Amino acid sequence: MNSPARVIAFVNAAHFIDHYSMLIFAAAVIVMGPALGMAYSELLPYATPGFIAFGAGSLLTGWLGDRWSRRHMMVIFFIGIGLSMISVGFVSSPLQLGAALLAIGVFASIYHPVGTAMIVSYADKLGREMGLNGVWGNLGVASSALVTGVIGQYLGWRFAFIIPGVVTVLLGIVFALTVVHEDRKGTKQAAAQARVAKKDMWRVILALLIVVIAISTTFNAVTVALPKLFAERLADMTKSPALLGVIAAGVYVFGAMTQYTIGKLLDRHSLKTVALPLSFMLAPFLYLAATLSDLPLILVSIGIVMGAFGQVTVNDAMVGKYTSEEWRSRAYAVRYFVGFTAAGASVGLVAWLYEQGGFVTMLQAFAGLCLLAIVAAIILPNEIRTPAPQVN
Repeated sequence: MNSPARVIAFVNAAHFIDHYSMLIFAAAVIVMGPALGMAYSELLPYATPGFIAFGAGSLLTGWLGDRWSRRHMMVIFFIGIGLSMISVGFVSSPLQLGAALLAIGVFASIYHPVGTAMIVSYADKLGREMGLNGVWGNLGVASSALVTGVIGQYLGWRFAFIIPGVVTVLLGIVFALTVVHEDRKGTKQAAAQARVAKKDMWRVILALLIVVIAISTTFNAVTVALPKLFAERLADMTKSPALLGVIAAGVYVFGAMTQYTIGKLLDRHSLKTVALPLSFMLAPFLYLAATLSDLPLILVSIGIVMGAFGQVTVNDAMVGKYTSEEWRSRAYAVRYFVGFTAAGASVGLVAWLYEQGGFVTMLQAFAGLCLLAIVAAIILPNEIRTPAPQVN
């Protein structure tokens, strides 16, 4: 029988690897250009198919997780994404690079619908585990550029892919040897999940669609724009790229802490009780950030990141609480497909809004979009809690 703590530890590691692997190229591409005889602008588009597969592939992988086996899908995730990273280290042409990056995206698409569903199945306290899982994903985002830079500087860019690839394959082998096929009958979380009246289920679906589109778009836009925003608006404090990077990383630390805090609150209170006050954070902070600079901008940016990261935890918990065990991977697949599609569109939207009126126009526009999060929280129906059975 699987130990819940062991399974959750592997799933958390997978979340770290998932985001880490998708961002290695973004850091390594700067030094890959001269080695492959191509300019930065020529190499960057080769990552596009992988990012498309990262979102679109979740529909198929979520279906396979429900219909076949989540455990087997996670074995494929670890081994597949590890071998794909290793393969990037051996490419000798742009076509091979594009194929290897596509493979990373395909295998990376397994994690969110399958891994998140496993968290729900094995969690004793769903909110806490969701929050911790989010922290691990954020650590993957934060450490990818740093570790890739260090490995690339001392060993070369190829080893920046090969070393994490080898570690991931080894982790996958350990996972395959220590985690058996899951038993989906009578899981703790399935018994304790929140319910709503059948007549109110449309409100849950509508609220989830609204908030996922609004928050995913805003979340990705903020992560894309924040470095440039700080470079422009913190010029009176510092012009050091390194220090700006440290400030941005510090801001994101507050986001990770918020995910853990929101997760614990979700274990004690209903989803609507947590979601409603949280939904009021983003719009005013984004509107204020449009005209601020220096220390006030840093403080407001902390509020923005806390609101955005907290909403991500709420969205994942919403799917976990309101879906049945046999449909859960597919529900997460749709949630992440919609979210990643909206996030992808945000990059072009950021560029267009910035051209129209700089960060003032961009941030005010996203402040308006985040008013939808308030609407979604109001739409959410009250829960009918079903207590877990007592274990003697």
